[in-house]
Amino acid sequence: MELYTPVLALGLLAAGFAVFSVVISAVVGPKRYNRAKLDSYECGIEPTPQPLGGGRFPIKYFITAMLFIVFDIEIIFLYPWAVHFDAMRLFGLVEMVLFIVTVFVAYAYVWRRGGLDWD
Repeated sequence: MELYTPVLALGLLAAGFAVFSVVISAVVGPKRYNRAKLDSYECGIEPTPQPLGGGRFPIKYFITAMLFIVFDIEIIFLYPWAVHFDAMRLFGLVEMVLFIVTVFVAYAYVWRRGGLDWD
């Protein structure tokens, strides 16, 4: 149990800081309300009318989201390799070079096709 004491203390410190920040900002912060701020999203800008279906997103948005997921998955595979690099020796190095080359080829393909251009 004594191994978890610092983790528990850090968690309590983080939770205390979060609660303190929220309470102090509500007490000390300015209270200038208007109709636009009380509207949805509370951004202070009058919302523009939207179509009933919610509008359409361009396909570039979804391609960018999928690329983000692919590179996140690459990072997830790099962590275990980095942790056990000494145990895998040359085999681990060769496998990771092949993996990174495969991801780089996909990245170069997407870049060449204009998938990273946000127009």
